[in-house]
Amino acid sequence: MEVSIGRITHYYDRIHVAVLNLSDELMVGDRVRIRGNATDFIQEVVSMEIEHQKVTSVGPDDEVALKVNEPARKGDTLYKIFE
Repeated sequence: MEVSIGRITHYYDRIHVAVLNLSDELMVGDRVRIRGNATDFIQEVVSMEIEHQKVTSVGPDDEVALKVNEPARKGDTLYKIFE
């Protein structure tokens, strides 16, 4: 099952980092899916930062930088995968 928990507000191509505005909790180790018009991939959360400080979990209304495996785009949706 997948639940929408956020949107990408910015993507930094050179460092493969997506900035997300979250509506729910996210933790390192969670599996997520990023989907948009030209984007669709699944990955495990391995690295997140808030204000250039590494974090292991974030909550609703946090803006977090997430290391991604593939290019993402502004407006793409982040889904948390529950197994």
